[in-house]
Amino acid sequence: MPANTKIIKDLTVGSVPKVLLTFAMPLFLSGLLQMVYNMVDMMVVGKFVGTEGLSAVAIGGEILQLITFVAMGFSNAGQILISRYVGENRKDKVGHMVGTLFTLLISLALLIMVIVLFTYKYILAWLNTPEEIWEYTRQYSLVCVCGIVFIYGYNLVSAIMRGMGDSRHPFLFIAIASVINVILDLLFVGVFRMGPFGAALATVIGQAVSFIFALTLLYRNREEIRFDFHPAHFRLYKEVTRPLLSLGIPMVIQSAAVTFSMLFVNSYINAYGTVAVAVTGVARKLESMIGIVSQAISSAGGAMIAQALGAGKIKRVPKIVYTALLVVAIPASIFAVITFLRPEWLFGLFSDDAAVLTMALTYVPVAMVQYLGSTLRPANFALINGSGNSKLNLAVALLDGIVCRIGFALLLGVALEWGIRGFWYGNALAGLVPFLIGGVYLISGKWKKRVSAAA
Repeated sequence: MPANTKIIKDLTVGSVPKVLLTFAMPLFLSGLLQMVYNMVDMMVVGKFVGTEGLSAVAIGGEILQLITFVAMGFSNAGQILISRYVGENRKDKVGHMVGTLFTLLISLALLIMVIVLFTYKYILAWLNTPEEIWEYTRQYSLVCVCGIVFIYGYNLVSAIMRGMGDSRHPFLFIAIASVINVILDLLFVGVFRMGPFGAALATVIGQAVSFIFALTLLYRNREEIRFDFHPAHFRLYKEVTRPLLSLGIPMVIQSAAVTFSMLFVNSYINAYGTVAVAVTGVARKLESMIGIVSQAISSAGGAMIAQALGAGKIKRVPKIVYTALLVVAIPASIFAVITFLRPEWLFGLFSDDAAVLTMALTYVPVAMVQYLGSTLRPANFALINGSGNSKLNLAVALLDGIVCRIGFALLLGVALEWGIRGFWYGNALAGLVPFLIGGVYLISGKWKKRVSAAA
């Protein structure tokens, strides 16, 4: 890999659709690869271990989400702020943000790892983990927890690069992780019969290698990012820590609220047994296929909006929002048709269990609602995050994660006695909240008044 690779790019010039797609495509491919190697765990375990192994990986994946929401929240906040600093041509603060992100997130990763290692039994019990898959779930979860430093490290380095307008290199690094994960999954689970433990080990090794390559690239571009990686400079810089916490904490709360509310809902679903756990786990993976498009567009759009506002190009912002909405709508519509017409084929990729495939058919209408939410959310998240509106982020977090997701689930699943369908629909309907809030925010024009994040 050549040294001094230029990674800072201007996202405020050129056609909005072209720039958005150019920047989002590597993000989409990165998400696709990450989704593939996450799905490979379930597919390989489902085929070689069976429904019990598949269910264990599904619950283990929920725990992995539980421990990564902090990384996602602060990484996204750091990306937005770096984009703003680049737009304002304040590169000195980029270097300070790099040091602050490393110090904050790696410290949090180590702290969370220790906490979860001492409390995982209570977490598994809270999730109503079926007794027959307890050991499998424990193995998968603990291995993933021990690799949390690599997960946090990769997320923060990728956020730094994307904030500078470089989405290509994060894609290359996740590609490395994906290839390693697939090969090791087949080796550990298929050949050595290591079960969910082997699948988790393959994932952690892939992430570790990916993080090392990403860190190497960042080090070679240390002059451009104004950070020399001297040990003394890994600290919290006051002038960037305040805006990072101001924007990051609501994003962390948002991620935490959604994650905990989904775990709350899933704890009810898990009580229906291993078949229900397997169906829900597979459904989440299938929905993540359109979710990666949403995340890519949301991230790309947020970076573009942040740079546009930093550079004072206000008229460019609505164009980014509308373009983002259209871009996501096309693949979401195509995927909805496939899910509606061929659900047995999709779920059959993960399991041959007749009971799983039968229950899967009842999930199809819920999936349609999920796809609608995945279409409407990213453009609005791009506007909210890109404008650095921490208060609105907090409002979305509380309404989406706490009030609506848990409220709808209890209303439909418990009060109206819809059973497992009620919990499925409750989770899906909550996903429409960000669109309603973001739509009002866009029309109001209040995003135009957002002051510089660095002020």
